[in-house]
Order: sequence, then C-alpha cells, then structure tokens
Amino acid sequence: MKSPLGTIKVKGDAEGIQEVCFEETVSNAPSTVPKHLASCVEQLEQYFEGKRHQFDFTINPQGTDFQKKIWLLLASLPFGRTLSYIKVARSHGNTKAVRAVAAAIGKNPILVAVPCHRVIGSDGSLVGYSGGIERKKKLLQLEGYPMQTTLI
Repeated sequence: MKSPLGTIKVKGDAEGIQEVCFEETVSNAPSTVPKHLASCVEQLEQYFEGKRHQFDFTINPQGTDFQKKIWLLLASLPFGRTLSYIKVARSHGNTKAVRAVAAAIGKNPILVAVPCHRVIGSDGSLVGYSGGIERKKKLLQLEGYPMQTTLI
C-alpha cells in the first residue's frame, strides 16, 4: 500500500497479520487487497489520515516467546506517548534485560500498528528504528509528539 512515508508491505493470512514493513523498492502490488489483509490496510490508511489512534485487526507476529511478549507490551503504548528502552525493560520486569528488549524491539515485524517507533532513548533521543529514523520522527510528529529531541 502507499503511505505518506513510502510503500508499506502487509503480509498475513486468516490467522492474522504477520508483517507490516516499509519497502524501499516498489514491488508489484495486487490490484485488489486480499480479504484477510483488508482491515489492516484500511486501518493503516485511517491512521495516516489522522482518523485512527488504535488498531484492532488481528496480529500474528512470528518470533520467540520473549519477542512476542515485548511486542504485546509495545502494542499497549498509547498513541502520542513514548517510553524509553529501559522503561520497557522495567515494564517487562527486568531492567537488566534492556539489551534483549532492545533487540526484540528491533525485530518487530509489525511496524506502525505495534508502535516500536514510540520507544526512544532515555535522554529523549530518537534511536533505532528499522523503518529509518526519519520515518520514526514523522510517525511521532503525526501522533503529536513534540520534536525537541536530538536525532542520533
């Protein structure tokens, strides 16, 4: 699908959405959206139009149990709010696991809807985003987050 931030690939099946990612090269998209992806595509379009703050389509990310726990925790981050990596680790129950938490966040396969873009450095800096720091910044701006942070 086309978005203000570039082409987004959506992958999934009847069990749920497995992947939402930005594509740097435009591939041949189907002329019609498959039924099991339609809700996801519609909700992403509404998000980019500023008409949606939460997603309710079924997700089915593929990963380890630990990764899935972190991704579910991310899915609960409210629209327009951020959390540092250390606070995500603390919410998970182990501040010593911050590197493992950061690695799991970095492998999030469902960008935008599982909002890893809302995770920032402890000092407020925008760090790490598989879709690129500029996209992270634009997603946060779309959500009304004040951009007084430093890009790293």
